[in-house]
Amino acid sequence: MNIKKSLAYYSITIVKTMNQKIEPIGIVHSPYKQKFAIPRQPNLVSAGTATIELYTEFGDINCLREIEQFSHLWIIFLFHGTAEQGWSPTVQPPRLGGQDKVGVFASRSPFRPNPIGISAVEYSSHQRVNSKSTLEVKGIDLLDGTPVLDIKPYIPYADSIESAVGGYAEAAPNSGLSVIFTDAAQVQIDELNSIYPELRELITQVLTQDPRPAWRVKDNDEKQYGMTLYNLNIKWAVNNGSIAVTSILPEES
Repeated sequence: MNIKKSLAYYSITIVKTMNQKIEPIGIVHSPYKQKFAIPRQPNLVSAGTATIELYTEFGDINCLREIEQFSHLWIIFLFHGTAEQGWSPTVQPPRLGGQDKVGVFASRSPFRPNPIGISAVEYSSHQRVNSKSTLEVKGIDLLDGTPVLDIKPYIPYADSIESAVGGYAEAAPNSGLSVIFTDAAQVQIDELNSIYPELRELITQVLTQDPRPAWRVKDNDEKQYGMTLYNLNIKWAVNNGSIAVTSILPEES
């Protein structure tokens, strides 16, 4: 079976070599319903919580025994949203303004020969309810529906390297933009509070990262943008050094 086609249709078996196969162990349920506005790295948006649902054949709760000993976890996953678009030897990282090129292996671009990614996220809890084992994590940067290939504990003494150098991504991004909510948007948040109690914080943290395309960031920008979190369509615009959220409404079905 064509690998890209199988990814597009969420086939369980991705690749089979001799007698060994690699297949998703579960799926991510996150607030990010579209690629636009997803944080470009994990843990930049702490309010971005998600559930990893383990598939039945990997759902024995014993698979998660003692996982609570670890504060953070590595999630190995598939870039299923971009897999069909292929890859290129060079890419244009947003951190370089979306114009300068680097090699694909000198980047974290999702457009890779094998569309595999890794994210270090914060462990929150795990449980088994109605014959399903789930894992709750924080600081997620993954699209809703992302197939998970593996979960491993983050080991500080081995995984945190004090002398490491971050190249062109040495420091955490900082847009310098503040986020404000119009009176109408605040009323809408208040109405949604019982369903999404951390909605304001999530929107604020996502927009503080300035999710606009890198080439637009330094331009005078009067465009109104929209992004989808959960099932909500959120409208916002950049004006005089701040981002104003103007509308938060349920997506039309």
